[in-house]
Amino acid sequence: MIFTDDTQEGLRAAVWLVNSAEDPDTLVDLDDERAFLREFPYTGRLDRDEDELASLRRLRPRLRSMLLAPRDEMAELVNAALAESRLTPRLLRHDGIDWHLHAVADEHPLAERVLIETAMALIDVIRAEEGSRLSVCADDTCLAIALDLSRNRSKRYCSTTCANRNAVAAYRARRAAD
Repeated sequence: MIFTDDTQEGLRAAVWLVNSAEDPDTLVDLDDERAFLREFPYTGRLDRDEDELASLRRLRPRLRSMLLAPRDEMAELVNAALAESRLTPRLLRHDGIDWHLHAVADEHPLAERVLIETAMALIDVIRAEEGSRLSVCADDTCLAIALDLSRNRSKRYCSTTCANRNAVAAYRARRAAD
């Protein structure tokens, strides 16, 4: 395992949110927020209202900047995010998940908790010098983020859709060359 489970989940959640801003936007209504929360079951305060949805939508560009920043800039962005919140770190075990870190209290707004959990996950990325595991999708028509948690560092695409599209294009190019 490259990172702890909570680091991996924090990165996956942040990448999901960032990629939801790509065309077509997949975080436009409360049903979309519910889908995000099913995939990434955040505990604590969940307002599930238009204000919370708007906060998550506004957070996406900031998360994108943090995730794709070079290492030193990433550290600056992480420090800035951490400085904005009153941190109350504690180890918790709940919902079948073993001990993991919650950095802010559960009553803080969801967008703030997502930001801080992303910052905490990026601390591990920075310390392990693993920033190359976050990149823009290798598909020339896609701007989504690809998160590579594979052991052999082989993931280049944000999704199987982009990977398949490029595999088919490469296959057709080889066939045309024959």
